[in-house]
Amino acid sequence: MKHLYAVFSCAIVAALISVPATVPPASAAEPPTIESVLGAVVALHAEIPADARTAESLGTERDGHAVVIDSSGLALTIGYLILEAETVTLAAAGGAPVSAEILAYDHATGFGLLRAERPLKVRPMALSRSALAEDGDRVVVAGAGGADQAITAQIVSRRSFAGYWEYMLDEAIFTVPPHPIFGGAALIDSAGRLLGIGSLFVNDAAAPGEFSPGNMFVPIDLLKPILADLIADGRSSAAPRPWLGLYTQEAPQGLFVSRVAVDGPAQRAGILPGSLVLAIDGRPIRTLESFYREVWAMGAPGVTVNLTLIDPTGEPREVAVVSGDRSDWLGLKSRD
Repeated sequence: MKHLYAVFSCAIVAALISVPATVPPASAAEPPTIESVLGAVVALHAEIPADARTAESLGTERDGHAVVIDSSGLALTIGYLILEAETVTLAAAGGAPVSAEILAYDHATGFGLLRAERPLKVRPMALSRSALAEDGDRVVVAGAGGADQAITAQIVSRRSFAGYWEYMLDEAIFTVPPHPIFGGAALIDSAGRLLGIGSLFVNDAAAPGEFSPGNMFVPIDLLKPILADLIADGRSSAAPRPWLGLYTQEAPQGLFVSRVAVDGPAQRAGILPGSLVLAIDGRPIRTLESFYREVWAMGAPGVTVNLTLIDPTGEPREVAVVSGDRSDWLGLKSRD
């Protein structure tokens, strides 16, 4: 990546050097540098059993990045990289891979948390306040490997994001241009602090329907209220949301079902890929966001969700889906 995308802007470089108080130094004799800030982004490699629930859709070998956020080797990444992983390694620039323990996966945010089994010899990256980030802010998007794997970018929107896998953020951060290896990449503010974790490549970063290739980031402020729970118990203490096991996309008349989770609630209720969901409890559904909000407001896993749909043969149907807990389906256990 030794081209335009790999070069820091002068303004970002100056900012990273000139505000040492915002990035606590390891010692008074060691002020922060561009290299030490970027060094906190480490390479991640995960291996997943072939029979894992997510093996077919996400692969059995997953590579991306993680960001070291404390001196004990605690590292933050995007959760899909480590979901159902059997082994995970982290590697700092120029260093050998180090085994890491998976501490937590949080579906509501998308974060994954690990701890290296021995020190990675990098300076932890301080956490920023993503709520203060604004459209137009200049930022750095960094993968593992230092400046050669970092690009300058711009925040172009902050808005809700709904994913087809029953996932939603109220205020995701979108940037342009896109970083090609975005999974677990660090979104860094002008003070060298962590604003968010890379999740996706999107074609409409600036606004829905507007062609603007970029990346979507999970805001770091979502980590702060749940971090202690994730470390102690492996999951947030927030009540789990009801999960249907539907993978849908918006269509003119409703939500098109592209697939259903094997052995998930929707499949057990007889919903087939190719169906079109029209309504929930008789109320028309037009968007993923409204659908998720309706389902999640109904209560805890186990609540019955009544759907009106048209099946692949064109027949209208009323289907009662007994919702489940996604963590149970994945076999994720709390450590308490």
